[in-house]
Amino acid sequence: MMANELRFFLTAVGYFTRVPLPARLASWVGFEPHFLNAASRYFPLVGLIVGAFGALVTWGALSFWSPSVAIVLGMAATLLFTGAFHEDGLADCVDAFGGGYRREDVLRIMHDSRVGAFGAIAIVVALLLKWQLLVSVAESGGAMVLLVLLVAAHGASRAMAITFLATHDYVRAEGKAKPVAQRLFGVGLVFALACGVVPLLWLSPLFAGVAILVLAVVRAALGAYFVRRIGGYTGDCLGMAQQLAELSIYLVAAAWKWS
Repeated sequence: MMANELRFFLTAVGYFTRVPLPARLASWVGFEPHFLNAASRYFPLVGLIVGAFGALVTWGALSFWSPSVAIVLGMAATLLFTGAFHEDGLADCVDAFGGGYRREDVLRIMHDSRVGAFGAIAIVVALLLKWQLLVSVAESGGAMVLLVLLVAAHGASRAMAITFLATHDYVRAEGKAKPVAQRLFGVGLVFALACGVVPLLWLSPLFAGVAILVLAVVRAALGAYFVRRIGGYTGDCLGMAQQLAELSIYLVAAAWKWS
C-alpha cells in the first residue's frame, strides 16, 4: 500500500513539475493510467514542495540582495521548477475567454499552443502583481512571514484548484489533463485539503480563516463562470484557478496587519 502511494506521489512530482526522476527510480515507479488520477491528491503537497523551493532560494538571495531582488529570484525558481505550468493555463484561459464567444470557440482557442495578446498581458500583470505584493509582505511582516507565506500559498492555491475535481465536470473528450481529471473524493480529497489548510495556520488561525473565506468566494465565482462559458473545466482552467488563488492569498497577506 505504501509503495503504491509513493508511486502515486512520484507520478504527481513528474506530472506537475519539471523535476526529472532518476532512471532507476522512474523504472520502479512505472506507469499505469490510474496513477495520474491517484496522483491528483498529491497536487497540493507538490505545491508545498514548490513553495519550499522558492522560499529556500528567496532566503538564500536575501543574504546578498534586497528583498525586491530576492523575491524575483524566488519567483523565477518556482517558474523553473514547474515549467510555468499554471501560468500557461492562465494565459490560455484569458486568451480563450477573452477571444471566444461560443463554447466551441473558447475550447479551440484554449487548445491553441500560441499565446495571444490577452494571455501575454495576463501573465505580465500576474507576475508583476505577485512581485509587488510579496515585497509589501516582506516590508510589513518581515522575512519569516514572507518565507512561510510562499510555502503556504503554493499549497493552498493548488488545494483550491483541485477541489474542482470533486464538484465539476471535465469538458474535453480527450486532453492532457483527462487522466487526472477524475472525481476526487473521500480520503484523497481530505488529504489534499489538509495540505492546503494546515500551512496557512502556521501564519495565524485568523489569517487562515480569512484566506480560506476569500478562496471560497473566488472558487464559487470561477466555478460559476466556467460552467456558464464551457459547461465545466479543463486543465487550463485548473491552472487559472491556481494562479488566481495564489494571488488572492498574497492580496490578503499584503493587506494584513502583521504584529
